[in-house]
Amino acid sequence: MLVNPYIFFNGTCEEAFKFYARVLHGKIEAMMPHGGTPAESHVPPEWKDKIIHARMTIGDGVLMASDAPPGRYSKPQGFSVSLQLKDPKEAERVFHALSDNGSVTMPFAKTFFSAGFGMLVDQYGIPWMVNCEQAQS
Repeated sequence: MLVNPYIFFNGTCEEAFKFYARVLHGKIEAMMPHGGTPAESHVPPEWKDKIIHARMTIGDGVLMASDAPPGRYSKPQGFSVSLQLKDPKEAERVFHALSDNGSVTMPFAKTFFSAGFGMLVDQYGIPWMVNCEQAQS
């Protein structure tokens, strides 16, 4: 069994996924707009280019998302997308890239449990935790 986050955006799914692919070195496997699907008739014409389903692989993980239908978007709360990295410099790079134009809720720093850990909400409103494993002694 696999568990994968599925994120809903307020019309910015395509932009966010392209940003995540660049920052996280992910590969977008699917980016399907409403236009050309049976769902096209259930959304306004200006929504046909919005994303009904997107899928990205990031390392061994998968991130999926879509644009919430008009009037159905809710601000994300009560969860964070958690990234686990081995290299502290890469973890810090990812943290700062994701926090660009967002807000930092816990600055990236060494902790008692991690070589580096930080929390943020990115420019698309998605909460993230970036963690770098502690070196084993």
